[in-house]
Amino acid sequence: MIKPTFIAPLKLGFLPASRGFFSKRLAREMRAQTLATLHNAGYEVVVPEPGQTNEGCVESRAEAQFCANLFRENRVDGVIVCAVNFGDEQAVALALRDMELKVPIFLFAAQEEAALRPGGERRDSFCGLLSIAEALRQMGLPYSIGRNPVCVPGDEVFAADLNWFAAVCRVVRGLRRARYGQIGARPDAFWTCRFDEKALQKIGPTTVTLDLSEVIAGAEKFKDDAPEVKAVLESLPGYADTSALASSSLLRIAKLEAFIRRWAEEQNLDALAVQCWTSIQQNYGVCSCTTMSRLTDLGLPAACEADIPGAMSMHALQLASGHAAALADWNNLHNDERDLVNLWHCGVFPKSLGQTKPKLETHPILRDSGAVSAEKAGGIVEILLAEMPVTLARVTHDAGGNWKVLVAQGKIENNAAATTGSYGWCRIENLSGLYRNVLLRHFPHHVALTRGSVGSALEEAFGRYLGLDVFPHSL
Repeated sequence: MIKPTFIAPLKLGFLPASRGFFSKRLAREMRAQTLATLHNAGYEVVVPEPGQTNEGCVESRAEAQFCANLFRENRVDGVIVCAVNFGDEQAVALALRDMELKVPIFLFAAQEEAALRPGGERRDSFCGLLSIAEALRQMGLPYSIGRNPVCVPGDEVFAADLNWFAAVCRVVRGLRRARYGQIGARPDAFWTCRFDEKALQKIGPTTVTLDLSEVIAGAEKFKDDAPEVKAVLESLPGYADTSALASSSLLRIAKLEAFIRRWAEEQNLDALAVQCWTSIQQNYGVCSCTTMSRLTDLGLPAACEADIPGAMSMHALQLASGHAAALADWNNLHNDERDLVNLWHCGVFPKSLGQTKPKLETHPILRDSGAVSAEKAGGIVEILLAEMPVTLARVTHDAGGNWKVLVAQGKIENNAAATTGSYGWCRIENLSGLYRNVLLRHFPHHVALTRGSVGSALEEAFGRYLGLDVFPHSL
């Protein structure tokens, strides 16, 4: 089975930061309230227990070392630090340094429960969080802050910030451990898809390569009645209208998918990029688009034209949003709408992003240009994107080896202008400014998109924790 990566469970470390001369009652209550909120949100939480540390909080060097060991042994995906009162900044900094995990860190301070009065219990966490943050800065540890840094766990803003931080954690964890499969070489005409495997490895992802000839040979070795092939054939009509394609083309599509699935599972891949034209049509006799669309819809993003940074862009969007992603061309500016752009590709978008059931068709560009005969050009997915908010992203690196990412948000909307393949019209505020940024910052013609507004989480994950230069637009 292809491993699901839409919303993989997260394991979060929780560090309740305390100072001994503040109220133990308030510390206990805030620890319990935060812990309940995290559990109710569905996260596995790793936290010191009462008896292991004072009140289950962290306020000394010895407790910091215990907490660091606890987080490291459990390999937490992120850490939430709550200043339950002023907190001990050295204990927090030492715990987060000594856990030796490069994971996102979220800081917040507990709101006072009552007005200050002489002799009354107080937290002073508003002040303490500043000291904690400064200690982390001195240690060189990056951290994240929500919209309300001082809050009560469980309120709506905290819940939204927690979802945001979880998306950041998923992106950072997923990309640092990622394995991307490159099937074949990029089309020679597309320098835009060139990249440096060694430079990418420094961020985290490993590239696994496979020659296209091995894919073709492997697909052709399948017998027509092989269980894996039959399973794909039986599911194809449910995925798309297959009436326009010959049964021989559908059989080739099924064998291709069966082989790539098997290889992806054996290699434990998180995403793919495929040499999708024109060798596979000429030498195998079908487009790879249907297979790529279906794999993407299952949670294994598949990028066109052997574009590994494009696959990484799709993977990051999927991790952040919990929805399938697509890779598109910045294809066409609308004739009379300056903020409306056509996001298009030959026919590879996932079904889940479409308005209606898609249809499998013959590739009109390859067919009509004479590059491939009609009999060998079947298998694109005709699909119109549903109306929805979208986030767009593109990872690339420049000639100097610097990695960067463009992040934008927009909205897919219906429009009378139409074309073939997979496409949608996306409205983006100040599209001309974005287009200038794409040109001047040297981003390529491919951009990934997904459902939802997760640009802020991507900006945080890429910029604060993964070390990329981020160029945000309309966030």
